[in-house]
Amino acid sequence: MNSRKVLILSSDTGGGHGAAARAIEAGLQLFTDGVPHLVHIAKVLEECSGISRSFCHFYNYLLRHHQSYVKYYHWAINKFSLDDSSIIYRQFLKYGHNLMEKVRPNIIVSVHPMMQRGWVRFLRDINLLGKIPLVTIVTDPCGGLWKGWADPNVDMYLVATERAQAELIEQGVRPDRIKIVGIPLHPNFQEVDEKMAVEARTQLGLDPGKFTVFINAGWVGGGNVPKIYESLVEADLDIQAVFLAGRNAELQSHAEEQAKRASFPVRVLGFTDHMEHIMSAASLMISKLGGLTTFEALASKVPIVADLVTPPMPQEKKTVELLSEHRAGVMLQRAGDIVPIIRDLLDNPSEYLRLREAASSLAMPDATKRIVKELSELMNQQEQLIVTT
Repeated sequence: MNSRKVLILSSDTGGGHGAAARAIEAGLQLFTDGVPHLVHIAKVLEECSGISRSFCHFYNYLLRHHQSYVKYYHWAINKFSLDDSSIIYRQFLKYGHNLMEKVRPNIIVSVHPMMQRGWVRFLRDINLLGKIPLVTIVTDPCGGLWKGWADPNVDMYLVATERAQAELIEQGVRPDRIKIVGIPLHPNFQEVDEKMAVEARTQLGLDPGKFTVFINAGWVGGGNVPKIYESLVEADLDIQAVFLAGRNAELQSHAEEQAKRASFPVRVLGFTDHMEHIMSAASLMISKLGGLTTFEALASKVPIVADLVTPPMPQEKKTVELLSEHRAGVMLQRAGDIVPIIRDLLDNPSEYLRLREAASSLAMPDATKRIVKELSELMNQQEQLIVTT
């Protein structure tokens, strides 16, 4: 059986886009009835040119050190359409030709808001627009979308919610090109029962029966979460904790030193490709509301304390609204408020259980399976079209 070649356009601006790409790759191996798929994940911004790489690095720098300024980056990209810049496009051309020659894809899948306009232009220039399907999977689940997501020439959009669908339509995408399927999560993320939680905590060297707080500083390791962790370390609480420092070795070292002062056990970790293991161990997650991270927690039935110390970006604000509407999370306005929030949940187990059930009600099971089904059907249609012509 001939293999199908899938090119996924991504970037490590934050961790969510890469996680979505890996989820789709895993889904294509699991949910396609043995049809072999060769998947190439291209980190386009990092690989394309020095200018685009600098955008990527600057965004991650802001996430780590100046989270409150990210909104200005968001504004500038939308205002000046930097993803459609002719200067960047000229630098992209050689990279694009080499990538297409290397992969020779049957389908191109974007999981990043800065890919649509440039790739539509490129495919048109090389006379492949409409001949190789271009699919965009929007990884901002609840709306507040970057304008770069929307291009009327993308063959298919796969979105998580009606809110995201409505915004794309407002920005000129035809309704018949949009399908609501959920958000791509790695198939390893699943609803966690007590037995799974006990096993995960044991593997992490923690007490298998104790309330476990997962403090998630994100892929880049920074933002407000380290300050929240500092407030937590000073408290006398009957808990244990896992602190994830992401790709920030300095933060990891600092967190390990702080853990020595804590009155409760703290397991400090750096970057991991196995977030599902930590989610399985967690009773509660403290985190910025990234789209993928939020729904990974919900899929695992883990309630969220949402970091709102810095006002969220537009796409994250919509996720805040979703959690608030369903009372599926606790909104943290000040770092110091984390201690009374956790103490209240420990003192009121019925409220904690209500949060868990509310979180589970927002999960999107089998979303990756549905996404793979849509991609497979589109490739089938394209193959049949080639045969008949």
